[in-house]
Amino acid sequence: MTKPAEPRKNFRRTWEAKLYGDWGDGVSVLISTRIISVTADHEGHQTATIDGESVPLDKAYQLYLWAKYDNTLTKISDEELDPPAPLELPAPAIGKARAHTLHKIMGTLGIPRAQHYGLAAFAIDEPVPLGSLSDLTEPEAGRVWAHLCSLYPNARDVAQRIGAKTLANAA
Repeated sequence: MTKPAEPRKNFRRTWEAKLYGDWGDGVSVLISTRIISVTADHEGHQTATIDGESVPLDKAYQLYLWAKYDNTLTKISDEELDPPAPLELPAPAIGKARAHTLHKIMGTLGIPRAQHYGLAAFAIDEPVPLGSLSDLTEPEAGRVWAHLCSLYPNARDVAQRIGAKTLANAA
């Protein structure tokens, strides 16, 4: 048993369809010229438009076959589309408990509480003081910790004394 073929993905095909009608006396008359487009997304789901208006796929296929039968179908384009960019989720924040520990270490080092937010902002290149340390991401907390350790060489000792081993290991 063979595996069914995967549907083609990320494409757009466009045709010009000249639609002729036969009036019974052997004379064909041009009824309309339509632009038919079929697009497949990154999952292979297809959608169709006729003259820029969304239509059911079977209606577009019907006009396509009519023009193909009359040999009046012209392919305008066959494009490969870029797949959508992967969804980037925000990094999780360190939370209140880790922020409290960071505040505790800074306070023990003698840094006034009002300056904790400015020091953290400086470490992560933010132009204004942060509203809360608990919103720092893991990489940002690591940068704040590295900056704190560079300014206060005894920060690691203070962290170990107050039991903040997880924060000291972040750098």
